[in-house]
Amino acid sequence: MLLDITPLKVSRDYRALFIGQLVSFFGSMMTFIVVPWQMYQLTGSSAMVGYIYLVEFVPMVILALIGGALADYFDKRRLLRVTEFGQAAASAMLLVNSLLEQPRIWVLFFAVAMHAGLAAIQRPAFESFIQKIIPPELMTAVMALNSIRWSLGAIISPALAGIIAVKLGPTVAYALDLVTFVGTIAALYMVRAVASPENAERPSLRAIRQAFKYATSRQELLGTYFIDIAAMFFAMPQALYPALAIFYGEQYIGFFPAAIAAGALVASVTSGWTKGIHRHGLLVTIAAVLWGVAIIFFGLTDSIVLALVFLFAAGFFDMISGIFRGAIWNQTIPNYLRGRMASIEMISYLTGPMLGSAKMGIVAERWGVKAALISGGILCVVSVLGAAVFLPKFLTYDGREGVKQKEIEEAERAEMLRVSESEF
Repeated sequence: MLLDITPLKVSRDYRALFIGQLVSFFGSMMTFIVVPWQMYQLTGSSAMVGYIYLVEFVPMVILALIGGALADYFDKRRLLRVTEFGQAAASAMLLVNSLLEQPRIWVLFFAVAMHAGLAAIQRPAFESFIQKIIPPELMTAVMALNSIRWSLGAIISPALAGIIAVKLGPTVAYALDLVTFVGTIAALYMVRAVASPENAERPSLRAIRQAFKYATSRQELLGTYFIDIAAMFFAMPQALYPALAIFYGEQYIGFFPAAIAAGALVASVTSGWTKGIHRHGLLVTIAAVLWGVAIIFFGLTDSIVLALVFLFAAGFFDMISGIFRGAIWNQTIPNYLRGRMASIEMISYLTGPMLGSAKMGIVAERWGVKAALISGGILCVVSVLGAAVFLPKFLTYDGREGVKQKEIEEAERAEMLRVSESEF
């Protein structure tokens, strides 16, 4: 039942990335909380908070596809370094803006869009880099460890950021975020280079279309995309945190995301059991439904204690879903497609939260926060079950068969390349 830390033991590069990302993410989560809070303080509008995530969505979608193609061809370390420096620049922009007598709203939008676009280029490189340094049988452990890293930052940092934002102002939080980028940048200069796959395809529209064709050919992949999009689009509550803080108390602004992260952390540290589960699609579906149920109860309660308990439960089930979705992606997708497929995965798991947050803000502005949460949770449950019904192969998917399929596909590609080279 306990956490499997084997990836940290067997890979020096993974250890360096794990520690660097842990430090950097601690600062990034401060910005994640403070930007919406600053927007709400400047405008008093949940809809404007929701628009932050809509502004992030556009560059994320456009650049994720480009980032995936780049990751399959170019030096992954260089991509990671360049994007990390760019994200640090975006944080510096927020810091400077916060020092103005009247901070500019457009700067908030521009900085988060810049950060999202760079993250879209960075994520496929990171995912494909991990696949090259960690064997497939350890991918569920990697997903759990990555979630531990995420959870530690997402529990402590938001709670601290809320206190800092209310007591000291956003400038201090942005400054701390900027400092933490040193951790990731240092780690990226410690890891060793990983060669791109032989005969890697140059970035092109054809290469991107190939990845989409592959994704749509397998129901188990489509299920991970559609079910997560449905769950997050209808039930992601993050745009409502500033308004909920006014209702429950401003000091709780960072407690809401921290509660979700705490649930995810518990799911991760007790994730040893996931190694023996092979019906990955079924577990993703069950966990997504329970996420929606938890959000319904979160919307129904007026107690801050119960609200945090239900968010804890939501985070727990979301992480269970994430562990099994990550296992499907990392165990079964051929190496030569990994970067491009990671970009599609990124679009899938960020589309729901980003568009859903905009939707939540607009609904709350018109019908109220409680109505937005309860209706969102109900629609989440209905849509997830509907998606599962239309993707029966996803429910019956067996991870062991997926690993075999990957081996066959990589062998077939190697043979095809060998024949092609012999003809010249």
